[in-house]
Amino acid sequence: MKIEILLDIKNRLGEGPLWDAESERLYWIDSLGCVAYRCTHDGREIRAWDLPDAIGSMAIRKDGNGAVVALRRGFHFLDFRTGDVDLIVDPEPDKPNNRLNDGKVDRRGRFIAGSMDTSEEGKNSGLYRLDPDLTLHKLDDGIIVSNGPCWSPDSKTFYFTDSWSGEIWAYDYDLETGNVSNRRTFTRLDTSTGGAADGSTVDAEGFVWNAQVYDGKLIRYAPDGTVDRVINMPVKKITSVMFGGPNLDVLYVTSMAIRHLPRFPHDPVERGALFAVRDLGVRGVPESRFGA
Repeated sequence: MKIEILLDIKNRLGEGPLWDAESERLYWIDSLGCVAYRCTHDGREIRAWDLPDAIGSMAIRKDGNGAVVALRRGFHFLDFRTGDVDLIVDPEPDKPNNRLNDGKVDRRGRFIAGSMDTSEEGKNSGLYRLDPDLTLHKLDDGIIVSNGPCWSPDSKTFYFTDSWSGEIWAYDYDLETGNVSNRRTFTRLDTSTGGAADGSTVDAEGFVWNAQVYDGKLIRYAPDGTVDRVINMPVKKITSVMFGGPNLDVLYVTSMAIRHLPRFPHDPVERGALFAVRDLGVRGVPESRFGA
């Protein structure tokens, strides 16, 4: 195994690495810097799009010419050619202290993303599904910070976390309807060192990889929720993970350069970098595009 800095880009709050297998490009975001990025698998040909507000996640559209972006105040379309950003829908117009956060696309082209309380204290956030016909559906609520949505390779299980719950949850997922049910605890985290569950992905063997922010650990969980592998990263404030590269065998990891809240730890000069973890002996699963 080898950990390297792919780009020392000093993202304020790097998040959401997304490998688009069709174009063979890596996307990621700076949530508080209000920027979406793209590069090749080896960190070349960098492109950036300025956004009008904080961004929580993004998904590539079916035609590849744009994305759905989850901004502070709602889901928007981003046109890669012009940089234009257009509102689709704001799921929480009555909650000014919330913003949209982590999200991914299921294998039928639906975008699932949740919101978060910006003070990271109140259970007033929700989990939403944006369908290809642009209708919006609420899947769950009572959440502080939505994070880590991903699916098992057979799409029958949906994984998700409220970062401050100390747990990663599993739901039954109905791929035909996009509905979730039977929420249960997939695994409980050891939070004694201050860590919390952040972004997740699932590999081809059905194991869940989670970035444990403020603790600097990547943890691979077996399908039964037991810990299979722990990787210590060079920085504590890692935020999310995604397999990519031409062979889907590189684990890309984002991190943040700012402390975000005063109670969180400082990091060395590598803070805010985009990392690549190689030679893991594991491959990922291709991500889907949004179907509209």
